[in-house]
Amino acid sequence: MNFLLTNDDGIDAPGLAALARAIDDLGTHDTVAPRDPQSGVSHRITMSTPLHLEHAGSGRHSLSGTPADCVRVGLAELGHDPVWVLAGINRGGNLGADLYTSGTVAAAREATFFRRRAIALSQYVGRGREVDWDLTARRTRRVLDVVLARPLARGAFWNINLPHPEHDDEELPLVFCRADTNPLDVRYRREGGELFYAGNYHERSRQPGRDVDTCFAGKVAITEVRLE
Repeated sequence: MNFLLTNDDGIDAPGLAALARAIDDLGTHDTVAPRDPQSGVSHRITMSTPLHLEHAGSGRHSLSGTPADCVRVGLAELGHDPVWVLAGINRGGNLGADLYTSGTVAAAREATFFRRRAIALSQYVGRGREVDWDLTARRTRRVLDVVLARPLARGAFWNINLPHPEHDDEELPLVFCRADTNPLDVRYRREGGELFYAGNYHERSRQPGRDVDTCFAGKVAITEVRLE
C-alpha cells in the first residue's frame, strides 16, 4: 500500500514523524509537507505567488505553501499515486467547528476532491501537558488497522482525534461519531488597541456523544466527513 503524507505543523513536526512510524510496515510512503507551520489556514490555496518546492530527503519534499497546496503538488505535479492520503498527526485536536479552520483537515478534504481516500489525524493535548509522540504513533497504528479496512463512502474522508488520557494504555476505545456543531469558545483580551484571542479550547461546550465529548472523555473520536 502506498501513502502520501502531509500536515499543517510543518515538515519537521514530531507528529509527522510519528505518523511515518505508525505506517512504517504497511507499505511505502512519500511526504509533501509545508516548509513552515500552517495551522489554522483552513483550505487556503496559493495561486498568485510562486511556490518553492525543496527536496528534504528520501521521498520527502517541503513546500512554501499550505497543506492543501501540498496535496495538489503531490498528486498533480509530482505524480504520486497513493492509495491513501494521510494528514497529521496534528498537535492539538481538530474537533467540531475545527473541521472548517484546520489545515490538517483541509488537506484530507483536498485529497477527497481528487477522488483519493484520505484521513486527517490529530492528537488532542491536555492542558499543560506534553505529548509522548512514540505512544501516539502506537495508538495511531491501532486505530489505522481498523479504519483502513473499513468501507469509506465516495466523497467522504475520515477525521480522527486521539484523546490525551493520563494513562499510557495503547488500546483506547474507538467511537464512530458525528461532529459537534457547537461554536468554539470565542473570546478576546483587549490590550490597548490590540485584541488577543482568549478562548478556552479545553472548556468548550459539548454535544453528548459527538466528537468533542468523545475525545474529551478519553476515547478516539472517528468521524466520517462527507463533501456532499
